[in-house]
Formats: sequence, structure tokens, C-alpha cells
Amino acid sequence: MIDVKSMNMEELEALCGKLRDKILQTVSANGGHLSSNIGAVELIVAMHYVFDAAKDPFIFDVSHQSYAHKLITGRWDKFDTLRKFGGISGYTKPSESKYDYFIAGHSSTSISLAVGASKAIKLKGEDRIPVAFIGDGSMSAGIAYEALNELGDIKNPCVIVLNDNEMSISKPIGAFSNYLSQMMAGPLYQKFKSRVERFLSYMPDGAAYMARRMEEGIRIFTPGMFFEELGLEYIGPVNGHDVRALIEAFSVAKGMKKPVVVHAQTLKGKGYEKAEGHLASWHGVSPFDLQSGEAIKKSAAKSATALFAENLTQLASEHKNIVGVTAAMPTGTGIDALMERFPDRFWDVAIAEQHAVASMAAMAKEGFKPFIAIYSTFLQRAFDQVVHDCAIMNLNVVFAMDRAGIVGEDGETHQGAFDVSYLNLIPNLTIFAPRCADSFRLAMRYAYAHEGPCAFRYPRGAFALAQGEFEARELRLGKGEILVEGGGKAAFIAYGNAVGKANAARKILLEKTDGKFDPSLVDLVFVKPLDCELLQELAGRHKIWYVFSDTAKKGGVGEILAAFLQEQRIFDVHIVSFEFDDAFISHGATADVERALGIDAASVCEKILAETADQI
Repeated sequence: MIDVKSMNMEELEALCGKLRDKILQTVSANGGHLSSNIGAVELIVAMHYVFDAAKDPFIFDVSHQSYAHKLITGRWDKFDTLRKFGGISGYTKPSESKYDYFIAGHSSTSISLAVGASKAIKLKGEDRIPVAFIGDGSMSAGIAYEALNELGDIKNPCVIVLNDNEMSISKPIGAFSNYLSQMMAGPLYQKFKSRVERFLSYMPDGAAYMARRMEEGIRIFTPGMFFEELGLEYIGPVNGHDVRALIEAFSVAKGMKKPVVVHAQTLKGKGYEKAEGHLASWHGVSPFDLQSGEAIKKSAAKSATALFAENLTQLASEHKNIVGVTAAMPTGTGIDALMERFPDRFWDVAIAEQHAVASMAAMAKEGFKPFIAIYSTFLQRAFDQVVHDCAIMNLNVVFAMDRAGIVGEDGETHQGAFDVSYLNLIPNLTIFAPRCADSFRLAMRYAYAHEGPCAFRYPRGAFALAQGEFEARELRLGKGEILVEGGGKAAFIAYGNAVGKANAARKILLEKTDGKFDPSLVDLVFVKPLDCELLQELAGRHKIWYVFSDTAKKGGVGEILAAFLQEQRIFDVHIVSFEFDDAFISHGATADVERALGIDAASVCEKILAETADQI
């Protein structure tokens, strides 16, 4: 633990430089969130100086900005393991350190958590104060305003650090606003304001009214009016890279014993010129060369996201009723290309998945064909809208679920494990997945033509199955495909990107058994509706079904198939699922994570050979 409180101003500024250098060195080697972290260094140092991280809850939102906090709180020597399997998480994680109050990988929850913590602290009669660190666009989600609304009502002590690194909340209005805002951050103004409020309480109504109108007239020039109207105190904007100014502002906020918003303006990428101001390209990075800024590893195969963008651009060129939306992930989902080419038909609605889905439901009602591009893990946030606004009315919306399956270094909060489980239970919804680049193009064309809501999933990075390995065919509703006819008892039934793994495992087993273990390879294509005819045929000649899918076992493809067999009263088929066990999946390179889970192709083959050794 670095003893920040014992340092003088010169030492604090030197520490900020060391933290920034450590983050740059580590992220350039490991990948991770760069620009937001090096832009938040001074803020986090000042927080640790004024508040007590051992007792005051530090609640980071999304928590991808918490690298400096990790370094300060005893993780300096282990920081080179950042985002590696078995190493330090890229997000706050209470199991990793007592100084991490909550786990957070999805945005906009910090103020709600701080409100809950403030209630608990009040009930327990403790001298603690929650500090919510929010920014990087997280204020665009509705839950943040729901929390602010209650906090302004209950008025429990709470400090909200608003890291405004994109000028997304407000811009200073000239020199007067800068001067006034700095004045408001000082103890003199806060003391004066408190005295004025006490004085006004004794004045006649008319005089008090005029005085308050004068105060409101001054406040209208400041960005804090919105927060103060909600019942919160406001300090700022403060220079988020001036440690002295930040310490002063935080000290004032701490002493007020009220809910206070400290608005700090920072520059994303501060201290690394190549990243400064580049809001998207340097947000999350793969390993790169510090001198040139160039990525070290570049995949030869196109990512599924790039293929999605290409296919959707082609479809949108052909069909003018296609529209699309994403929730603060235009680059991550590839929608940015369509926003540029068709600016009137594609939108980024910020971190507002619920709004994204509901608004597209209305567009579908009006005759348009919306493609809703959201990461699998983030679509969970809009579950009610999928049910209530889309499925009940059987509207023609398409859910394009990027980052399905294991996403690697982002860990538990980002793994796309649950979409099949939570979507399969919804009536009217059709669910399918492409297996490769060629089938992806046909899957998207099917999605456009499909009547009713439908959802398809695709992986982070490139498909595991090489392009051209199997001929891609037009999709037909509820129809799977036998890719290889085997001669043994076993069938490999795979879904989506996992067809690649099943095919790799099949080849390994054929080689290891000199062709004696020869399973059929089946692409399920649809999990809802199932291809009943195909499955009944398989059940007649294959009595062991090995299921490959990058999904959770609970409610996943294996359980869907088991339910089918039970409904059909087929009791002589044994299912073995290589899906994810009932546990959250930790961070690390995808290959390392799959090996640890025992679901990579080599591990799967070992398990199958151990089970069937006496039968081969």
C-alpha cells in the first residue's frame, strides 16, 4: 500500500508520473483500457489523499478506470499480470483486494451502489462516506439518474466524482464560467453559500424570494445547475490533472456531510500524446509498441465484427427499410461504418441498452427492419425490453449479439455465456448462429427476411472454423445441417462458433484412433426452433451426443436437447455437454481460460478417449 497521505505536493505529482508510466508499460505489453486510466491518475491520487480507502467505499464505474487505484493499494508488484489468466483483473474485484468495494464491468451502477452504501452506513451509525467514481460516458444511462433522484431526496453524505473526460456533461462557458467554477470549488464560497442559506431562512418571504432569484441567476451560468436542482451540492468544474485543486475540492466535499458532485474535467490519454483526445481507438487496446503506437499482433482473419459491418452495409444498401442502433459501442460493434454511410438510419444512443431496444421496437412497428447490435453480456440489461416491447408484439427486430462466448481478458462481467439461456425462454423469439464467415453472410440475409423477432450470436475475433471448410447453405427456419456423416455411436452436435472446435476435436480423435472413433458432425444452426426431424434421425443411429457450444450449461444447448429427448420420449441417448459449468468465468486469454475449464479441443479429446477407451 502506497502511503499517499504522508506525501507533500511535489511527491504526489511525482507519484502521478510513476503511476502513469507503470500503466503505459503494462498496458502496452498486456493490452487493456488505456486512455481512460492514464487520464484518471490525478483524480485517484487525490481521492486516496483525502478519503480513507480502508473504510470509505471507493466505488468505481465502470471500474476499467481503476488501474491507478490498484497500484496504490498494494498491487504494484503483481501489476504485470494485469488481465492475464490467474493474474490481476482489469476491473475492481473484492476477492482480489479489500480495497475493491464492488465488482463492476457494466456501466452506470456506481451511484446506485453508493446510495445503498450510504443508507447502510447511516443505519449502522458509522463515520464513513461512499465515494462514487463515474465518468467515461456512464452518465448516459438511466440508472444513474434514478440514483441521483433518490440521493437528492434522502441527502445522505456521499461524494460523486464525475470524471468528465469527453466534455459529455457540460462545457465551460468562457472565462467567467471558469473563474466562477474555480471559486465555487473553494471553501470560501461554500462557507459563504451556507451562511446565505441560513440568513435567507430568517428573511421575509418577499426579500428571500428576490435573493434566491439572484442566486439562481448566478447558478444558471454554471454546469452545476442540473445537479443542484436535483438536491445535490455541486463543485466544479475542477481541473482533473491539478492535484492541489482536486485535494481542495475533495476536502470541501468531504466536510459538507451532504451528497456532493465534484465535476472534474480530464483529458483521455493524458501523458501519452498518441492517445490524447482519441476517444475510441485508444480506449481499449491490444498490446502495442510504446514508441510507434502500432499494435504488436494483428490477426490475418477478419473478425466477426468486421464481417457483421460489411454484411450489414451491403444489406442496408439493398434495403432502405433497414435501420440500426448500438449502445455506446459504435466501433466495437462495427455500427460506426454504417453511421458514417447512412447517418439518418443508424444511431448510437449512448449507454442505454433499454432505450436502444425500445426505440427500435417502435421503428419496427412503423415498418422498418432494425438491427440491434449489442454485446451478448450487455443485452442482459435490456431483457425486459426484449420481452415486453419486442416479443409480445412479435415485431420484426433483429438482435445481433457480438462477443458471444468467452471474450478473454475482460473476465466475469463480459463473458457472453448466458444469451441462449435467457433468450430461449421468450415466446416468439427465433435463435440461431452462424458457424463461419460464409454462413454469417447468409445468416444475416435470413435475419432480414425473417418475420418476428430473431437473435443471432457471433464471437469476439475471427470464427474458429476456417472459411471454406464446409459449404455454406441458405438458412431455413428451424433446420440444422449434417456436415460430416460418421460411422460410430457418437455425434458431435455443435452450435455457432463452436462448430470450429467440434471439427478440430473430431480431426484429433480420428488421427489418435486411426479412424476408429468417427463421429458425425452436426451444425445445429437453430436452437429455437429445433430441427426435430434431424434430431430424431440422429437419435436413431447415434446414442452418445457430445454438445459443443460457447454457452452456459444451465439453460444452454445441452439442456435444450435433453428437454427435446424427454419430450419425444427418447431415453436411450446420452448427452455430454462441453459448455460452461455453473460458475462465472475468470479473465485471461481465451485459450488459457478454455484449457483451465477443460473445454479446449485437446482437453475434450482426452475426456472422450478416457470415456470410450474400452469401446474403440
